[in-house]
Amino acid sequence: MSLKIAVALAATIGAGALMSSAAEARPEMVGMRAENYSPGTIVVKTAERRLYLILDSGHAMRYPVGVGKAGKQWAGTTQIDGKYRNPAWSPPAELKRDKPSIPNVIPGGSPQNPMGVAAMTLAGGEYAIHGTNVPGSVGGFVSYGCIRMLNSDITDLYQRVSVGTTVVVTR
Repeated sequence: MSLKIAVALAATIGAGALMSSAAEARPEMVGMRAENYSPGTIVVKTAERRLYLILDSGHAMRYPVGVGKAGKQWAGTTQIDGKYRNPAWSPPAELKRDKPSIPNVIPGGSPQNPMGVAAMTLAGGEYAIHGTNVPGSVGGFVSYGCIRMLNSDITDLYQRVSVGTTVVVTR
């Protein structure tokens, strides 16, 4: 193989690896020591930007997520208190203060709706685990505290959990 062909092949493979970043759905079964969590618990590890659905004491489904940006992160235990397909979205008061030009409501199904195809609201606040219409944001510190997933991943998780599911967010 000539050097020119080898360099072109390496560049093509490298570009493919870069393009297959956060925008790909990739829930995967992983080994996880989860003796402290009951099966069905959702654990979000903010520093990892990963969400784990505990399957048993040694296994979990792992999903990439976007999490709160600096100063917007939180930790604690809550529950899913609602599940919605194609939800409309109203910006929280803090976001509206920071960006007053944002509409008061963005209808469900709109490409500008930051909730994507589904959302699961969390008790005790204005946060949700939801999809996104900006897949490149998954994997980053990007939100005002919500947990952002790829639309295909929120669809998968949505089917696996119910209202009342425990959600533990750690830093």
